[in-house]
Amino acid sequence: MVDPERSRHETEPAFVLHNYPFRETSLVLEVFTRGCGRIALVARGARRPRSALRGVLLAFQPLLLSWAGKSELRTLHKAEWQGGLPQLKGIGLLCGFYVNELLLRLLPRDDPHEALYSSYELALRALAAGAGHSAVLRSFEKNLLKELGYALQLTRDADGGNAIEPEKRYDYVLERGPVAASGVAAENKLELSGRTLLDMERDDYSGSVTEQESKALMRMLINHCLGDQVLHTRQLLRDMQQL
Repeated sequence: MVDPERSRHETEPAFVLHNYPFRETSLVLEVFTRGCGRIALVARGARRPRSALRGVLLAFQPLLLSWAGKSELRTLHKAEWQGGLPQLKGIGLLCGFYVNELLLRLLPRDDPHEALYSSYELALRALAAGAGHSAVLRSFEKNLLKELGYALQLTRDADGGNAIEPEKRYDYVLERGPVAASGVAAENKLELSGRTLLDMERDDYSGSVTEQESKALMRMLINHCLGDQVLHTRQLLRDMQQL
C-alpha cells in the first residue's frame, strides 16, 4: 500500500520506459524514477494534438515529473524535459529498448533503486555517445542483478573462497557462483575462464573471449531471473547482428 504522505511528488527525475494508449486521449506511462523506482502514471489528454505533453514524454530523455495519487496508477500533473542527452540511434536505440524491457520485466514497482537509476542514465549516455554496446549492456546487467539481490561472485570461488585464477577454468553455477570446472555440461551452470570473471569484476570487456563468455553468462543469469518471461528485444538484437 502506498503511504498517503507520499501520494504527491514534485519534480522527480525520471525516464519513460514504455507507454500505451489509455481511453480516447490519454496515455499510461511506465516510468523509472530516481527516488520512487518504477511506477505507472496516467497522462490525461496527452494524445490530444495540442497537448503540451506530446513532445515531452519521450523515451531515453531525462525528465522531471510531478504526480499525485495513492493507487497503483497515479496521475501525472507536469512533465519537464531536461535535455542534455542525444537521441539514441541504430543499434544503440535497440540496446536502449532492451535495457528498458529488462527494467519492465524484472524491477518491482514502488521499489527505489537510486544506484540503478544512475547506472541506467550512464548506460544511456554511453550508448548515445557510440560506446561499444556489448560492454555497456554487460555493465548494466551486472548492476541490475546486484540491485535485485543477485550480485555476481567474480573474485572468489564458491567452494573454499579461494581467489579466482585467470588461467583456470570454472563452472559458474546458478545461485552459487564459480567452482572448479568439472567438464560435465548442465543447465544450471556455464563453464568459463577465470580471466573472464576477473575482467567482469573490472568491467573490462575488451577481450574477445571475455566478451563472448560474459554475454553467455549474463544471458543464463537473466533467463533464470525472468523465468517464463520472454525478452522480445533480445531477438531483435540477434537479428540485427546477423544482417
